Amino acid sequence: MDTLLYEVALSKILNEERAKLGIGTLQEKTVHAVIKNYLAPNVETHEIPIAGYVADIFTGNHIYEIQTANFNKLRNKLNVFLELFPVTVIYPIPYHKWLIWIDEETGEYTKKRKSPTVGNPYSVFIELYKIKQFMKHHNFSLKIMLLDMEEYRSLNGWSNDRKRGSTRFDRIPVKLVSELDFITTKDFMQLIPEDLTKPFTSKEFSKHLKISTATGQVCLNILFYLEIVHRMGKKGNSYLYDVSY
Repeated sequence: MDTLLYEVALSKILNEERAKLGIGTLQEKTVHAVIKNYLAPNVETHEIPIAGYVADIFTGNHIYEIQTANFNKLRNKLNVFLELFPVTVIYPIPYHKWLIWIDEETGEYTKKRKSPTVGNPYSVFIELYKIKQFMKHHNFSLKIMLLDMEEYRSLNGWSNDRKRGSTRFDRIPVKLVSELDFITTKDFMQLIPEDLTKPFTSKEFSKHLKISTATGQVCLNILFYLEIVHRMGKKGNSYLYDVSY
């Protein structure tokens, strides 16, 4: 993690590009643009056509794909790219988030308010499930980036305060908090806490990590597929899991 390099990339996007056109006016959203310039400051490596698709970054021997959601859209690309080059999927997660509301009629911005929700890397598993079949490929790797973000939303929702069902305008990734790299499947061991009592059920796993049971079940589904955990029978109607390393 290089915080100085990240700040340079953030400054470049906000000052040189977004400042002229305004937040959210470009087709490429700010999170995507900042990360791309952080990982590859040389713009000549951006948006490179390869085998009928366009790679976010291509260094000449490595492809980087930045995806904020909807990993299912990566399937066709990965099917082709992984047979040609190593591919790293980048997943940014809001760590601390501040909300700023925009009144579309007046153009006024509200003061930013901090969301009580704190991001964690386990949310990636909901997306990874959509590309699970590629995760054992020797050319596949993953990078999770936890970022403090300011989120701008339009006051155009259906509720009385116009917030529910509102449109997200843009997100500004103001600080790089941490990065987690998963080069091999064994690297996913870093997401299993050492103090977790073993063996464990999906409910116990979820409770320990303070994530929803549904998210915990998806996590263990993928970790079982990657052979990071194995099943040791059942506890009632639930599978018992233990780590494989």
